[in-house]
Amino acid sequence: MRIYSISQLKEQALRGKMQELNIREEDIEEHFVRSSGKGGQHVNKTSTCVYLKHTPTGIEVKCQKERSQALNRFQARVLLVEKVEELRKGKESEEKQQREKLRRQKRPRPRKAKEKMLEVKAMVSEKKKQRSFRYKDTE
Repeated sequence: MRIYSISQLKEQALRGKMQELNIREEDIEEHFVRSSGKGGQHVNKTSTCVYLKHTPTGIEVKCQKERSQALNRFQARVLLVEKVEELRKGKESEEKQQREKLRRQKRPRPRKAKEKMLEVKAMVSEKKKQRSFRYKDTE
């Protein structure tokens, strides 16, 4: 039986992840709140924003990404699962791995690598200067 208006595969994947992390539906408090922001009359009349609280861990999630309440219920559970996984698994969680990867990428280059890069840039610059002299002579 499908609860959310999404594909059955996605719903099964979510349920599997929830079982893996031992998150039960009974442990989740669910409230529907009016969304805020753009959307006009539709947003003002319907309670599409979903608020979830996982009572054993105390993690709270609020989701209003979509205009549909059913999609927001699914998205909120996905967020909740990610947060619980990060809390329980720590370093191994996917989100933390991505943050680590970004941190490593933003790290300053080693001195040798920077020197090599600047050397290559200087060579390219010199080539371009030579081209401009060549074209000025032919005019």
